[in-house]
Amino acid sequence: MRLYADSRKCSGCRACLVACSLHLFGENNPKKAALAIVPHFPAPGTFEVKVCTQCGKCAEVCPVGAIHQNEKGAYYVAFDECTLCMACVDVCPEGVVFTRPDVPHVWECDLCGDCVEVCGPSVLWIAD
Repeated sequence: MRLYADSRKCSGCRACLVACSLHLFGENNPKKAALAIVPHFPAPGTFEVKVCTQCGKCAEVCPVGAIHQNEKGAYYVAFDECTLCMACVDVCPEGVVFTRPDVPHVWECDLCGDCVEVCGPSVLWIAD
């Protein structure tokens, strides 16, 4: 299973980012989401949605084994095991393993589905 996105439908509302940050951190902070909305303005005037493809490269390079798979098959970071070495950030082909100066670990999508639930234009969905 993985999260998919049809960027052509994205209006840039960022509701998905809010839902994600609430799930992961209990905060209304889009900068703490595990997906990204990249605006392309002024031309062509669209939004690109970047999501984890569950490729597993992050888990392969983690020197302490802090990246596991959950029951949905999604890779996730065990926050208490992460040493913030950044190897997973560097290797992520989609650029969706995240870090911030105020967070002592990295994070990525765990396929909770909260972003899908709040996406009005149906940009996001989870499938095999």
